[in-house]
Amino acid sequence: MKQKLVLLRKRLLVLLKDKERKGLLIILWEAIMFWIVKKELPYFYFGKFLYRKDVRNYKDYLSSAEVDKITLSKNLHHYQYSSLLRNKLAFALFMEKNNMPVPSMIGYNLGNNFFLKNKNYSISDKNELYKYFNDLFTINNSTEVFIKAIAEMGGTGCYLITHQTLKSDIDSYGDSILTGDYIFQEVVKQHDLINTIYADSINTIRFDTYIDKNKNIHILSAFMRFGQGGSFIDNGSAGGFYLSVNMEKGTLIGCSHQLMKYGGERLDAHPDTGIVFEGYKIPYFTESCELIRKAVSLIPDRIIGWDIAISKDGPLIIEGNDNNSFVTPDIAYGGYLKHPMFKEIMQEA
Repeated sequence: MKQKLVLLRKRLLVLLKDKERKGLLIILWEAIMFWIVKKELPYFYFGKFLYRKDVRNYKDYLSSAEVDKITLSKNLHHYQYSSLLRNKLAFALFMEKNNMPVPSMIGYNLGNNFFLKNKNYSISDKNELYKYFNDLFTINNSTEVFIKAIAEMGGTGCYLITHQTLKSDIDSYGDSILTGDYIFQEVVKQHDLINTIYADSINTIRFDTYIDKNKNIHILSAFMRFGQGGSFIDNGSAGGFYLSVNMEKGTLIGCSHQLMKYGGERLDAHPDTGIVFEGYKIPYFTESCELIRKAVSLIPDRIIGWDIAISKDGPLIIEGNDNNSFVTPDIAYGGYLKHPMFKEIMQEA
């Protein structure tokens, strides 16, 4: 409760500086109503910017209790599927085994045990780690590798290591790698039309899928994330921002969204490139939707958040998430409870 009150205070400070907010009396009334209807402190009312003038259906947004009901549901999630989604090593191996398009995994480590080309190496210090990655670059004829912590989420434990800056990269990330568990993947060669918006990060589309009670697969919504300011991570929890996607046209919609802890700024164009978002066509969007449906048939957890990158040759599956917080898709969709499938989802949860 104390932590929630601290978060509420921070959000109030952002609210008071927000030029798009409603009148304070209206905000107070709506926050109280949200509190009564949702039966919890209205920190999501503020955290999801429901106090802004363009939000009229604030009761259609999920509360934390409603999110927990979905993410913790044993009817919607099964251990054998969720464990496969949460373990990035298992997920990568499973997808490769089923010939699904994913970034190629060229190595991994479990603590001090490192693997490369079916060989096992015991590595205990940064000098040995430097040699390992130098060999990895040479053997794979590559210049950079993307590293992801096997069990982390939200961009935590992600590093970009290049051959050119290998010494300084090992100095910076070596201790974390040696004491953790990571997979090492080839860096995605992103489509030129996506690079035009922002080229320093792999900008992914998040698709939420649902398998209904009749076992039909639905894509609930999609939004696209972008990095900024030189960051190689697009995730909102790492300071990036995101935009809603028109599911029928495969185009970006309107202004960007950003988490409140990073200021909640709304932008019409990317701050680094000036590319206007509205109506921007996403390449291979139809193929991405087809790929998502195939992925759900392989891992039939009933609600999954899928991250898709658009490469030069088509969509690639980056990962799947069974423990979606639903904060960003709820905002991007404009209130998930108004979605035609969500009445059934809440009943099934």
